[in-house]
Amino acid sequence: MPLFEFEGKSPQVHPDAFVAPTATLIGDVRVEAGASIWYGVVLRADICTIIVREGSNIQDNSVVHGAPEVVVEIGPHATIAHGCVFHGAAIGEKGLLGNASTVLDDARVGAGSLVAAGSVITPGTTVPEGVLAAGAPAQVRKPIEGTGAAVWVETNAPYYADLARRHRAGVRAIEGPSEHS
Repeated sequence: MPLFEFEGKSPQVHPDAFVAPTATLIGDVRVEAGASIWYGVVLRADICTIIVREGSNIQDNSVVHGAPEVVVEIGPHATIAHGCVFHGAAIGEKGLLGNASTVLDDARVGAGSLVAAGSVITPGTTVPEGVLAAGAPAQVRKPIEGTGAAVWVETNAPYYADLARRHRAGVRAIEGPSEHS
């Protein structure tokens, strides 16, 4: 896994975390136990601090960065799904960003909330706890309690924790093309 020191600050990764071999972590990044950082993810903490809390997951090709001296925080058991941009923001415990969503500076996504795929959370916006937000710009649509969205919020982080364990144990680099290609 590419880990890079920047101006004396180096990524800190808990031994029980999974960081894919093609993820890139730069500077003041802290990855807690059980978190997973997937393929192609970039966590660039050159001018900010990025904290990935216990059990959270940042999925393939997402980018996390922030403004100078900001603390960017991914809460415990939160999910940043595939292809997201998360810039200078925070997401609470079990929050879930759908694929290709964007969350911008000083925005906050509340605990247990779901941001629908492709949505844009504009700078300074607060998404309350336990709601579905969707659109560009995103608007709160409804509480997620009792809906199918609530199932995603509750099951996504444990699913990815298990998948990360499997990847830690089973992914191996191979050389050259397969004999059968």
